[in-house]
Amino acid sequence: MGRPRSKARRLAAQAMYQFALSGAEAADIINQFKSYETWNNLDEELFTDLVKNTIDNIPELDAALQEAVDRDIAKIDPVELALLRLGSYELLNKIEVPYKVILNEYINLAKTFGSVKSHAYINASLDRIAKTARKAEAKQ
Repeated sequence: MGRPRSKARRLAAQAMYQFALSGAEAADIINQFKSYETWNNLDEELFTDLVKNTIDNIPELDAALQEAVDRDIAKIDPVELALLRLGSYELLNKIEVPYKVILNEYINLAKTFGSVKSHAYINASLDRIAKTARKAEAKQ
């Protein structure tokens, strides 16, 4: 049922969507997801890192996103916002992961969870962040 890191990103996307709707604490959301059947065979460390640190860094991530998106952050669909925040966190903080891998993962999640054209919006927005945050890598 998918690779452990991809599964961690998928569950993190669901957790961030839940955060967007509930505003619950990161620790509470993480503990709740640990009790789900879908918890098996995923990169637990990556999931925890993504959820905790994305939530903890929302002001910084939203500032970076605001430069890359075509509308006010408050007007972005909650599913797209969850994916954009997670993708931005990884692009800015997980330098060991190639930016194309990050884009591909979140584009695929947008195809699964988002609206019909959501994946194109996620692609364009995260690509803009990658070109700023990872100039040397993006030029290759």
